[in-house]
Amino acid sequence: MPEKNDKLEMTRHSLSHVLAAAVLKLFPKVKFAIGPAVDNGFYYDLDFEENTKKANKERTERISENDLARIEEEMKKIIKANLPFERFELPVAKALAREKKSGQAYKLELVKDLKKEGEKVVSYYKLGEFEDLCRGPHLKSSGQVQNGSWKLDKLAGAYWRGSEKNKMLVRIYGLAFLTIQELENYVKMMAEAEKRDHRKLGKDLDLFVFSEIVGKGLPLLTPKGTVIRKELEKYVLEEETKRGYQHVITPSLAKVELFKKSGHYPYYKDTMYPIMKVDEEELILRPMTCPHHFELYNSRPRSYKELPVRLAEISPQFRYEKSGELSGLTRVRMFCLADAHIICAKDQAETEIKNVLDLIDYSNKIFGLEKIKDYRYRLSLGDRHDDKKYYKDDVAWDNAEGVLRNTLKKIGAPYFEAEGEAAFYGPKIDVQMKKINGQEETAFTVQYDFVMPKRFAMKYVDRDGKENEPIVIHRSSIGCFERTMAFLIEHYAGAFPVWLAPVQVKIVSVGATHVKFCRKLSAEFKENNIRVEVDETDETVGNKIRKAVGEKVPYMLVVGDREMNSDPSAGSGQAKLAVRDRGEKQTREIGKKEFIAEVTDKIKTRK
Repeated sequence: MPEKNDKLEMTRHSLSHVLAAAVLKLFPKVKFAIGPAVDNGFYYDLDFEENTKKANKERTERISENDLARIEEEMKKIIKANLPFERFELPVAKALAREKKSGQAYKLELVKDLKKEGEKVVSYYKLGEFEDLCRGPHLKSSGQVQNGSWKLDKLAGAYWRGSEKNKMLVRIYGLAFLTIQELENYVKMMAEAEKRDHRKLGKDLDLFVFSEIVGKGLPLLTPKGTVIRKELEKYVLEEETKRGYQHVITPSLAKVELFKKSGHYPYYKDTMYPIMKVDEEELILRPMTCPHHFELYNSRPRSYKELPVRLAEISPQFRYEKSGELSGLTRVRMFCLADAHIICAKDQAETEIKNVLDLIDYSNKIFGLEKIKDYRYRLSLGDRHDDKKYYKDDVAWDNAEGVLRNTLKKIGAPYFEAEGEAAFYGPKIDVQMKKINGQEETAFTVQYDFVMPKRFAMKYVDRDGKENEPIVIHRSSIGCFERTMAFLIEHYAGAFPVWLAPVQVKIVSVGATHVKFCRKLSAEFKENNIRVEVDETDETVGNKIRKAVGEKVPYMLVVGDREMNSDPSAGSGQAKLAVRDRGEKQTREIGKKEFIAEVTDKIKTRK
């Protein structure tokens, strides 16, 4: 894991104070919330309501994007003045009195929290006329910020403390790096990320939509989007079956009692949907599948000869995500997971985990992703001091973490360790996927579970006829289908490989006289399981070609007199097709049979 750059962190943190000081100069009635450093820069959450109410006649509007340039200019003045960051401390009682007098309600709330936590003294930093409650650290002075290595980026809304029950504040984002070149590189990367944003491409390529009346965070896949989803499902079913998984189907509902038994309910109840009372039962939409699979395992006695039992399911799951956290397909309220649970003996665990990682690597290779460049592994460990979050059994934790660590080392996987990121029932390996914007996001997980077998009294009869307790490996082969689709849309910039492309071949008729032949050709492609569309609209050939290029179709066939007259039914040999490959401006000539063989081979092999 890259080491934290303290200088960069301090620069970003210092710039958040410079931003606040500049805002105070321009908006004297502003209320300050929080202003931390973040991965690409800094932000500050601000309440401008008093400025709107009490502003002079010349400024009665709320802050807008147009104000960012003015704030930037004020920030540059503060940096040029080389003002020192001066730390001072106050007893909590004096800090409370200070914030009450200042009218800074958000800072007052923060000081009250510090008092509850037992803090006796709180620290402040002064920068010119601006003074802020802050732990620090900061640069020695504002002048240490390099000109050109930062910029204000955008405005956004943010609820105070992330709760929809609280007031919506204005968040000003800034970008900051140690050098001008780093900032320029980041801006270029973000411009590319914006072009590849799956929400934009999903709309442009007609892959999915949202409907207010259906509900937030509930995507509707169009016919084209459904093709991608079904191809992913088909791949999962085929590959997992080859690798010894048994696919099952279990209900999306269950009694609340099931999740209390598993221990999930206390941890997930805030993100689960409300309980439904049906007859005498309390039912709930499931946020995970594992308890159902454990009940399947327990449905009959098991022998060591059956182990490992690999139960897999393409399972719909439901989790309540806050409105502000919903984002396209990456964060939704109903999702479908390529889920599986491997019930095995302890001495089988390492081999099974190795096989799971091999499946994940193979799947990523199918998608054209490379280790290190596109993804790496995170070994997520438990915090032994947190008995509320983690099951207390140090010996079991040591063993499970050791198995995962040894497996990663044996296969030479690129990984780093992160304490406190484990599931409550055991450590896990998270596959951290690098998005086009440079951020990492967990795509798949492999979890070692030594808790659920106890809670569900899972047993198997060993060679000696004695009952033993298995362990469980939770895993996903390609993760959540919605999130994987979002990632692939951005990774390919909408130009999917042939096997995933919603439309694999687009046939463009030059004129009305060629439409019948185009339809005949289309029917022949469909007989060979090639997804094809015919553009027989009354438009110019140029317009039709531009549309096909915009749709990012892998192959485009332009059909005119020459192609039609080359058909054997017209008395000639094998039909010759004029094929334009995606990304190419020139066409190539190929026989119809050879072209069908080429396309079907790419579909079959998923090249």
